[in-house]
Amino acid sequence: MTVLIDSWAWIEYFKGGKHSKEAMSYIEGDEEALVSSINLLEIYSWITKSYGDSVAVEKIGIVEKRCYLIPLEREISISAAKLKIKYKLGIADGVVLATAKQLNAKIVTGDPDFKKVEGVLFIGE
Repeated sequence: MTVLIDSWAWIEYFKGGKHSKEAMSYIEGDEEALVSSINLLEIYSWITKSYGDSVAVEKIGIVEKRCYLIPLEREISISAAKLKIKYKLGIADGVVLATAKQLNAKIVTGDPDFKKVEGVLFIGE
C-alpha cells in the first residue's frame, strides 16, 4: 500500500499529540510513503512558528528521508481545483487529495476536513 502522510499526521507525530502513536505507525512503517510539496510548506511553517527555524530544518529532513516528495504540477493543480469544489476543501487539502488520487495512495490524516472523503486512513476520533 502507498500512503500520503498529510501535514496533520506529521505535526501530530512531531508534537507528541494524543494521536502521535497512530501517526507513528505510518511514519515509521514499511509502506511506500509520499508527501506533497504543499505538505512541506505546512509542516515547515508550523514547526518554525512553534519551535524555530533550526528545528524546522531538522524535521523537514526527517520528512524528506521518509517520503517521496511530489511536486505540484499542472495535472495535480487542475484536479485539486475540481476536488476542492466537490468536497468543499481548502486549497491545500485539495492539492493533497489530488496528489493522493493521482498516485493511487491512501491519505493518512486526522484532519476533520477529510472525514467525508474516500481513500483516507483516518487517525483519531
